[in-house]
Amino acid sequence: MYRPSTRPALAGLAAALLTGIPAVAVSSVTPARAAVPASVAARTPAPGCAAPLAPARAVATTPWAQQRYAPERLAPLATGAGVTVAVIDSGVDRRHPQLRGQVLDGADFLDPGGDGGRDCAGHGTGVASIIAAAPGDGVAFQGLAPRARILPVRVSEQQVVEGRESGRTVGAAEFARAIRWAVDHDADVLNLSVVLYADDPAVRAAVGYAVRRDVVVVAAAGNLHDSGDPRPYPAAYEGVLGVGAIASDGTRADFSQAGPYVDLVAPGSDVLMAAPGQGHHRAEGTSYAAPFVAATAALIRQYRPDLTAAQVAERIVGAADPAPGDRGSGGYGAGVLNPYRAVADTGSGPVAYRPPATLPADRPDPALLARADRRAAARDRALLVAGVTGAAVAAAVLLALVLPRGVRRGWRPAGPA
Repeated sequence: MYRPSTRPALAGLAAALLTGIPAVAVSSVTPARAAVPASVAARTPAPGCAAPLAPARAVATTPWAQQRYAPERLAPLATGAGVTVAVIDSGVDRRHPQLRGQVLDGADFLDPGGDGGRDCAGHGTGVASIIAAAPGDGVAFQGLAPRARILPVRVSEQQVVEGRESGRTVGAAEFARAIRWAVDHDADVLNLSVVLYADDPAVRAAVGYAVRRDVVVVAAAGNLHDSGDPRPYPAAYEGVLGVGAIASDGTRADFSQAGPYVDLVAPGSDVLMAAPGQGHHRAEGTSYAAPFVAATAALIRQYRPDLTAAQVAERIVGAADPAPGDRGSGGYGAGVLNPYRAVADTGSGPVAYRPPATLPADRPDPALLARADRRAAARDRALLVAGVTGAAVAAAVLLALVLPRGVRRGWRPAGPA
């Protein structure tokens, strides 16, 4: 939750429940249920997918979310080039034609030794494609930041079939490790389309670690509106952009949770995305709203590399369009995501740097240099604060020793008597 206030932990739940919000059918909205413990997952490694997904056909028509956001308008400003978005999810299938060459070697916390490139559920591949799918021949669908790099971190293979979950996930402790791993491997943005319905200390600390390391953290707000809107984590943690879902008419999707943890909303109903291997499919859930926001963060990090992660988040929230309906319900947050305005609006100051369309082979990537500069500046600020604090303490000690002596000797302020 991107707000500067402290929130209490969720009471009444004894254990953290880690669940994806899988993308199996348009009508599926996944409730949170207990995850398979990590110890069980470790005893039952799966060298391949136990139930391969059915092949999907390519969809040529333009999806409604893309009509709303028009990536071609954004392309002259930014494409996400040079920015790394970690997708901590069910893995990302790099074989899809629209993701080839854009998926880095990641990590597999479900089956150690993997690189995050196997996706047995289709969820992570869909999320990644909303962020970074490149334009393809004969299809209109593409990602909002089509030149961003995807860092896949596999933590689940759950699917939902006829309303029931099946498949393994890691436990909360391994999920926390996955977050830290992504941060340590230079992620600029984290997309967390998973939900814990309890405040786990390890996950909270891992999210805090990401925030302190100047990483933009984006999380789904959850799909349990009909179950009383239980507090979702990581979306409810400080420094996290919590994302709810809207339908094609702009109103909140009926499953999308409402509460102070929703910072803004984005398309999350009847969303088109890439399927593992090839083709496309449609699904719904706040899982698929979050990557629209993560992609927008990637665009801003390219276009304005001088901004900190906190400033990127403020820019995204501040640029949101007014939402329809009852905004006081907490279902819309600041409003509806507007990527173009978030990138192009110069209200927060002049644009200091715009990367060129192409870079000479002998020059380093400015986005990477800017990221290093941001982190160096953060260290310099910390040293400056420490120096000023030390000087203040020294001055206080000196006054405590010298002033009493001056009083005894009759010292007076300079000036007319």
